[in-house]
Amino acid sequence: MHVPVLTYHAVNIAGNDYACNDHVAFAEDLRLIDDLGLRVIPLQWVVDQRLGRARRDLSRCVALSCDDGPILDFHDVVHPVHGAQRSLFNCMADFVAERGPERQPQLHLTAFVIASPEARAHIDRGALFGLDWMGEDWWPPAQRSGRIAIENHSWDHNHADVPGPGADGMPRGSFLAVDNRVRADAEIAAAGRYIDARVAPHRARLFCYPFGHIPEYVHREYLPQHGDAHGIEAAFSDGACPVTLDADRWNLPRYICGWHWKSPQALQAILQDAMRA
Repeated sequence: MHVPVLTYHAVNIAGNDYACNDHVAFAEDLRLIDDLGLRVIPLQWVVDQRLGRARRDLSRCVALSCDDGPILDFHDVVHPVHGAQRSLFNCMADFVAERGPERQPQLHLTAFVIASPEARAHIDRGALFGLDWMGEDWWPPAQRSGRIAIENHSWDHNHADVPGPGADGMPRGSFLAVDNRVRADAEIAAAGRYIDARVAPHRARLFCYPFGHIPEYVHREYLPQHGDAHGIEAAFSDGACPVTLDADRWNLPRYICGWHWKSPQALQAILQDAMRA
């Protein structure tokens, strides 16, 4: 198993070209993946394979994820500067309409969402445009669609736009501050309970580290030893290499659009290198 996991941020819209718009990149990348003869599979399949629960043929496969959970993952919006934007979900629908459902029968996207409504409201006002782009009403229909899974991206991202200290006096702005059980429960276990209640019977079992920050306590102790509290099966960060059978279960790697690649040519090189591994 050498599966590259590609990650997008739907709020990354600084224009309408590939290099500055993750929606444009996502739509084009779907076609590129298909043109290269690769298969898109659910991220959960990668985790199942890593944990020994499944033995699928995952050769020449790619998994897709997106972070933070804005409504732009699921709904089209009109950006106040850059105009109409097709959601990631509808980019997948467009691909299926264009090339047929048989081309990518497992086409799927895993959305890591921020749980706290209050935190999302502050992030919406502070980091976006105050247009209610961080709502949660889209989670249930997205989950029911079979094309998107809703998973855990922490309670509040410990985001700098969230006022006051976090749990146990935690300073804002870095997930590395999650360095004890109280803080970890507040950020991970509480998020899981909130998400699960809204997308039942689905249960969030995958976690993505905010900012790509990997606290030693969470990585080495909390996730491996306290599964009864948080229910997480595997965690993802960046790392820029494919997921393999011996990859660290609590720090599985991903490639980030706009960071690890900024053009179709750069993504093609990443994918071809992964397939040769």
